[in-house]
Amino acid sequence: MARLGIDLGGTFARAAVVDEQGKIIAANKVALEERTPPAVVEAIAQAAQHALKDAGTNEVRTCGVGAAGQIQGDSGVMAVAPNLGWRNVPLGSLLSQRLGHSVRLVNDLRAAAWGEFRAGAGRGSLDMYTVFVGSGVGSAAIANGKLIQGGGGVAGELGHTKVVPDGRLCGCGERGCLEAYAGGHNIIAQTRELLASGKAPMVRELTGGNPDMVTPVTLEQAAEKGDAVARELYERIGLFLALAVANQVTVLNPARLILGGGVLTHCPGLRRRVVEGVQQYSSRTSREGLLITEAELGDDSGIIGAALLG
Repeated sequence: MARLGIDLGGTFARAAVVDEQGKIIAANKVALEERTPPAVVEAIAQAAQHALKDAGTNEVRTCGVGAAGQIQGDSGVMAVAPNLGWRNVPLGSLLSQRLGHSVRLVNDLRAAAWGEFRAGAGRGSLDMYTVFVGSGVGSAAIANGKLIQGGGGVAGELGHTKVVPDGRLCGCGERGCLEAYAGGHNIIAQTRELLASGKAPMVRELTGGNPDMVTPVTLEQAAEKGDAVARELYERIGLFLALAVANQVTVLNPARLILGGGVLTHCPGLRRRVVEGVQQYSSRTSREGLLITEAELGDDSGIIGAALLG
């Protein structure tokens, strides 16, 4: 029987049939034309049906869904889904009714961490911490081979730890979160603010003054080319991220730290600051024997992890 994994983002719903070793047998994705819960559930169902058909099976052993947002433990309720504009949506039960079998709903980064643990860069390790910096900042911890959940299902979550009291507004609705500074969307927002201020000439040169051309790479390149104002922001973001990861290493003492996500992939200088920060700021005993490595599965980590967690 098939293991079915679903990766729910803000633009697409992707489904995959996955074997026990984490290999994708067949996959399909459907665009989210609307973001209402019924429309999203239908898009997921269509993607799942196509993937199962391509895999040549109708029987599902397990189904796991990785979704961007905060999940209320094992309830299947999405407390906050910023990309979809949802609050307290019982997605797990809605999908179970539509698909006709039980569904396990987990945070997308927890799913990605489990995918790396079972089939990627975490193979062979029992204690692992994974940090993905993409549009947001997500993380998850695995201890003694088990995914740490916590009382509310958000244990090990790095993106919503506070780095500036009453700071920038985060997509979660709170202020001062790490994600509000170091998440890709918010790096772009802060860089656009520099562009609008007229105080960062290299940002203007790199983008031609067009805010739509700003990416996280823009800030790194401007800083490296000597733009003092851009460098100040860049160093601040790097310090926040490095300190946050280093503190988690001290608290959790993983044997392996896996770094991934589009921002760290495309901004090697920022990734280097995180690695250097772990060496500089984590406790000496917690980093002894620590292996820092890159995620291996790319965009497939979440869908593979969701299937294997289902």
